[in-house]
Amino acid sequence: MHGVENGLNLRADCESCLALCCVVPAFSASADFAINKPAGQPCPNLRPDSRCGIHTSLRERGFRGCTVYDCFGAGQQVSQVTFAGQDWRGAPRTAKQMCEVSPVMRDLHELLWYLGEALTITAARSLHGGLSRAVGATERLTGQSPEALLELDTAAHRAGVNDLLLAASELARAGFAHRKNHRGDDLIGADLSGADLRGASLRGAYLIGADLRDADLRMTDVIGADFRDADIRGTDLTGAIYLIQSQLDAARGDSSTTVPPSLTCPVHWSDQD
Repeated sequence: MHGVENGLNLRADCESCLALCCVVPAFSASADFAINKPAGQPCPNLRPDSRCGIHTSLRERGFRGCTVYDCFGAGQQVSQVTFAGQDWRGAPRTAKQMCEVSPVMRDLHELLWYLGEALTITAARSLHGGLSRAVGATERLTGQSPEALLELDTAAHRAGVNDLLLAASELARAGFAHRKNHRGDDLIGADLSGADLRGASLRGAYLIGADLRDADLRMTDVIGADFRDADIRGTDLTGAIYLIQSQLDAARGDSSTTVPPSLTCPVHWSDQD
């Protein structure tokens, strides 16, 4: 399901977007962003042609957070479908509404991505009917008007989908008798080098700066885990459940890191070899 599903592209297509990721989010000066930027205000690096003026040197200029952001294709959906290509620059009211709708659309697209992942889990075949229905229901929501999207109870919809995602994960990891449960744990800076985490749950775990060198994360549920600055050199992430590209982008890996075939090793990892 990665890519196009029933006409929805779940990969960012910046050419078809109106640079919403450079406008909608707020930036706070930190290790991830060099400046403060209020929500809804264009980044000073945004050019009139909707391109980033420092795209090729974002990390060097202190905008690492921009390099790990993934809209899951919500940007072009809002730009070209929800608002039919209307540019926010020439319509202040539209700009405000676009900023309000964008986070809702991103949540829906992210859920579609995870549902697509769940549908690839052979052990969860018994859930495929429910997962497919959830895909259909979520896709229908993405096609609604701006007003309807703003009325949507996204949290309730996410909770229902998450029950299915968790059930699929449990079935996938059922064969691991001694699987560890680190769901939501604070593992910031933890030494997990060489750890056998096969079949474990790291759902929502804080792994910021953790040492995961040479750890085994095969068939580990990592949905929502924060991998910022985690050292995953030599880590085996083959078959990691619900792993997304932005998690890899935020971590520190190298050519010895094993990633699923649907994802790619970030370019900046080559600097760490």
